[in-house]
Amino acid sequence: MDAVLGTSLSVFLGLTVLVFGLAAFLTGQALANAWKPVWQLLAYCLLLGLANRFLTWGLFKGHFLSLPGFLVGTAAIAAIAYTGFRLKQVWKFVNQYPWLYQRTSPWSFRRKTAPSPRYPTDGA
Repeated sequence: MDAVLGTSLSVFLGLTVLVFGLAAFLTGQALANAWKPVWQLLAYCLLLGLANRFLTWGLFKGHFLSLPGFLVGTAAIAAIAYTGFRLKQVWKFVNQYPWLYQRTSPWSFRRKTAPSPRYPTDGA
């Protein structure tokens, strides 16, 4: 497991998932709150992945140049960031435009179907 993660499992769970996961979740929410596109999340996740590798190396004597460790850590960070982004995006659409959208799950929403208009007969 150390070869894949570049560190021990406890360091991965504590530092990557808890500390950087929280930072990634809040980053995703901030981008969604500012109506930014989801592709911008990738740049922030790469930076968080580099910071994660640096702190893993500096604090816990992990392998700094571990490509599999960087990829696995960054993938976990990106998944958590996308979760925060999507949850906030769905919340914003449903709560800011309740006449247009309805929540179908915590992850998705759909456009409300407009009722067919009933026009009064004009007697013609």
